[in-house]
Amino acid sequence: MLIIDDLTVRYRTAGGEIEALSSVSLQARRGSTLALVGESGSGKSTIALAAMGLLPAEASVPSGRILFDGADILTMGAEARRQLRGSRIGLVFQDPFSVLNPSLRIGDQVGEGLVHHRGFTPEAAFERAIALLDEVGIVNPEAVAKAYPHELSGGMRQRALIAGALASEPELLILDEPTTALDVTIEAQILDLLEDLRARRGLTMLFISHNLGVVRRIADEVAVLYAGQIVEQGATEDVLQRPAHPYSKGLLAAIPRIGRKTARLAAIPGRLPDLRQPPTGCRFAPRCPFATPDSQRPQSLRDIGGRLARCSSAEALRDTPWPVQVEADAVGSASPAAPAVAAEPVVAVEHLSKSFVLSRGKLRFEGWRPVRDAIRIRPVDDISLTIAPGEVVGLVGESGSGKTTLGRTILRLVEADSGVIRIGGETVSGKPQSGLEAMRRTAQIVFQNPDSSLNPRKT
Repeated sequence: MLIIDDLTVRYRTAGGEIEALSSVSLQARRGSTLALVGESGSGKSTIALAAMGLLPAEASVPSGRILFDGADILTMGAEARRQLRGSRIGLVFQDPFSVLNPSLRIGDQVGEGLVHHRGFTPEAAFERAIALLDEVGIVNPEAVAKAYPHELSGGMRQRALIAGALASEPELLILDEPTTALDVTIEAQILDLLEDLRARRGLTMLFISHNLGVVRRIADEVAVLYAGQIVEQGATEDVLQRPAHPYSKGLLAAIPRIGRKTARLAAIPGRLPDLRQPPTGCRFAPRCPFATPDSQRPQSLRDIGGRLARCSSAEALRDTPWPVQVEADAVGSASPAAPAVAAEPVVAVEHLSKSFVLSRGKLRFEGWRPVRDAIRIRPVDDISLTIAPGEVVGLVGESGSGKTTLGRTILRLVEADSGVIRIGGETVSGKPQSGLEAMRRTAQIVFQNPDSSLNPRKT
């Protein structure tokens, strides 16, 4: 169904031209799932954008074809591409917050494609959107359909994106890390849903992910990308059970395993090469513990028993594991030391509560007075906790369970309904914002979504 043939993509930047993809060839068969894996910057999302005909103006395609049912997406007209995207190809982006329109209700956005491409009335599209939100595991889909993006958790926004992509019942679904923002229970539901859709509709999927566990579960084939090149490709179980390329070995060795306390986490040293001047030899050689003098020569994909690998030593290395540094005292040092009992807590929270109005019902009148029925949720409900100096506290729970709200409330980024917050022994709850300057210097937050946190006007 989807054939990518010898595709090269370059981006013009102020610092020079970057070759994001170099002679990439892939094929996703009808009814199958092809996964793309690799670290950030390897070219996965560029493949997705190219397959959708959504490459930005600064991109150029000096060579290659992208065939969908025999038609080249790169050469077809803009209107033909738009119709293709709206009816036969769906895309789920990685970052829902930068994709969803903050001024439109979720239901309107999920059903938008049905109005433009399927002839639905806005009312019928909204009702269908509610059914789709329910299908992707959203609780109370009627209320969520009436909500705006900022009123939802990151996981709920991601599920809304998936619902929108499924609305037009596409033949090909491209998913760019679709489960990154989801907790494991909802992730399992989404994967079950995708597998069911593939079975019922014969759906073809191009699945981009950094989660190799997800890839193993859902993909028939996997292609491993590094610095714009495919370095290994084959049946998923073959590649993940017995990786041939050193980069594939490094990715698998870096997966943390519960209970493994006898060694440090494996890491791939170094960083991606500068793609303004890509190496002429193996692009992974500077980071590879198995590099040989032959690695300095250009490497091509070669068949090694039913799969492809871009390494002259791949066949010899198939049973060689990625080197892991073992620590002599790893077992004793694996568990963190308990904090001193007498130490004053860095953070102390007592009976903290926070509620939000998720959405509002239809306008009605009580006598002559117009009123709306508020739908109120309480993501933080009477929570107390302390964090001692040097202590790391893990906060886990399903998407929408209140984890982010608790963090933001503790730092006074949203105001609590009730409760006491102490940071560094000082009570910060109830203080005016102008009196929080000292606290802001000592207590910081790393947000979930960098795109919505970083100011695009500043370097």
